[in-house]
Amino acid sequence: MEIDHCGAPERSGLGRAYREHLARAAVRVEDLTRGVDASRLLRITYHGRFLPTPVFLSAAERAALAEDLGTLHRLLTGLPERRFGGDTGALAEALGVTAPQARLARRAATGPPPARLARADLYRAAEGFRLLELNISSALGGANNALLNRALLDHPALARFAAEHRLGYVDTVRHLAAIVRAECGPLPERPVVALADWPTNFATFELWLHVFASLLDEAGIEAVPCHVGELVERAGRLEVQGRPVDAVLRMFLIEQVRTPQDEALLEPLLRTVESGAVRLISRLDAELYGNKGALALLSDDRHRDTLDAAERACLDRLLPWTRFLRPRLRLPDGSVGDAEAYARAEQRNLVLKPVLSHSGIGVLPGWTVPPAEWLDRVRRAVGGPYVLQRRVTPVPEVFPAPDGGERAFHLNWGVFVTDPSVTGSDGYGGCYLRASDAPEAGVITESPDGWVGCVFHQEAAPGGDGDVPARR
Repeated sequence: MEIDHCGAPERSGLGRAYREHLARAAVRVEDLTRGVDASRLLRITYHGRFLPTPVFLSAAERAALAEDLGTLHRLLTGLPERRFGGDTGALAEALGVTAPQARLARRAATGPPPARLARADLYRAAEGFRLLELNISSALGGANNALLNRALLDHPALARFAAEHRLGYVDTVRHLAAIVRAECGPLPERPVVALADWPTNFATFELWLHVFASLLDEAGIEAVPCHVGELVERAGRLEVQGRPVDAVLRMFLIEQVRTPQDEALLEPLLRTVESGAVRLISRLDAELYGNKGALALLSDDRHRDTLDAAERACLDRLLPWTRFLRPRLRLPDGSVGDAEAYARAEQRNLVLKPVLSHSGIGVLPGWTVPPAEWLDRVRRAVGGPYVLQRRVTPVPEVFPAPDGGERAFHLNWGVFVTDPSVTGSDGYGGCYLRASDAPEAGVITESPDGWVGCVFHQEAAPGGDGDVPARR
């Protein structure tokens, strides 16, 4: 059975067809990323190296993935109503977040539900896509992915192949710009939007924020990179660097709010949001639904009777076994057992994760450490804000190598999930890939040692807003 670039048994045949196309044209692998390597914006945006070819999704695969991720997003954001009587603060407390974070979440969860905006991190296993986590926020890495699609299209081999096979890509920034306008109601022709990061992060990410601002500018939004300490309330309006702000695109995370002083830093923003003078994208309760503990609530089979048949089937396809780490656990076979004994026996098949973290921080794959270290970490985490998750093993995927051979990678698919009612699409908001060539890869994140890639999908019909035909 052949494995194509999508990492599953060959379905659309696009991966194999592209490899054959490159071989017929006698294309040098080194030349495929020439446009990428020359792009200053891509060097700033992504620290890793670049995969020589894109991967491909058929129209049917894209549609199925968009439907499943949309269902998952709806289930997660519906947890307060389904399990906690509509009390978002109670959900926050059940998830183990800090008191300041729970207060902010309860305070933020007012008004209509926010537009759908998230990024799913997935591996593609032999049976199909499996979820690692769903990041629900506007602080999402990889949204600049269309830069890579466009740079790879500079090579005529891909441009010809894309035209022949009706391939396109989604410009995630254009989807995001549409969400900003929809969330904020009537806006000026070129609204001023603060890209607000946390003060301790700003020095590290300022350059990246300026790149992101330039892409939003192309989409008709005047974005101002800043940190929340620069947001000033004046005469009931919010200002940044002396300019009135129409909206704030939140680039910081609720996990960064740890102390009363942190809460106080947010007061000018929160007061103007609550008065209606400015809109915040996304709301401060958003990360509760992307919390890994929220996945544990969905994974717990004691609550399957609250789901309909289609929802259960979606979770069975997408979500690996995930449980809060308590002294006793409901195990995958339905029995209840000792957590430490299960963790010891299944070390190579488990991952320990803090419920609220990002970029792989604090995540411990069991197969990457000695048994003594694994058990020590598990023991210290029992009863705390941690989950155990069943390991997902990605199918190794083959790419052409400069020596004429092939090279295998494991891919982390970062699939953006956006609002169909806003973007005019099916909810698939684009994708960027992080890759590792390590045979026993632990956490595949964007890093100087990793690799970055992009995705093209096959168009079934004219695309919605943000869908870009790859034809030249």
